Amino acid sequence: MSANHPAPEALPAGAAELARYVDHTLLKPEATADDVTALVEEGARLGVFSVCISPTFVAHAVEVAAGRLAVATVCGFPSGKHLSEIKAAEAARSVADGADEVDMVIDVGVARSGDFAAVEADVAAVRAAVPQGKVLKVIIESAALTDDQIVAVCRASEAAGADFVKTSTGFHPTGGASVHAVELMSRTVGGRLGVKASGGVRTLADALAMIAAGATRLGLSGTAAVLAGFEGGAGSAGADSGY
Repeated sequence: MSANHPAPEALPAGAAELARYVDHTLLKPEATADDVTALVEEGARLGVFSVCISPTFVAHAVEVAAGRLAVATVCGFPSGKHLSEIKAAEAARSVADGADEVDMVIDVGVARSGDFAAVEADVAAVRAAVPQGKVLKVIIESAALTDDQIVAVCRASEAAGADFVKTSTGFHPTGGASVHAVELMSRTVGGRLGVKASGGVRTLADALAMIAAGATRLGLSGTAAVLAGFEGGAGSAGADSGY
């Protein structure tokens, strides 16, 4: 499975295959460096694609990971209500600290108001700070948007040079990923971009449903329990940290 957007011919048949879809995530504001160390070690043991952590922990995560897995982080998180130049500066610092991937949050209110040119400009500003070879994902908060707005934001993200569109921060009160949103996002980007499902994906059944709908990456905080569902049944629930 590549870093960006594979087109799986079949659902993952076991925990090892599913793990390669996963950004193993810890974005709690109370997280400590020791927590991040534990996350990286657990992620390496589980065989996940990456860990996703807050920007202040990027350098630490890169050091602990030592090339065993990719390191992703966020910018403009979780509200997206930051000036584009601030998001770009935050992303640039994360890349300088060693991040392989940056998940940026759009200004959802701008999207809801229909100013998709501004959404495109926001994404383009961060893209300019995240060089090719590094992955840029765009968090659209799909649960807060209409279908037409989801389509328009995905198109704006693609036009601005994003590598992925992503459902959710996991912190928005409207909710996280849904099968419907992932299907719509996948149809809109047509395999040209990856689709990351995050927010409320807590069971093996959830994870497989998202992949069947077109997700090529999953943001999980309860990764071990989700993967264990292959042994305990597809409905096994995992711990979740709000992501």
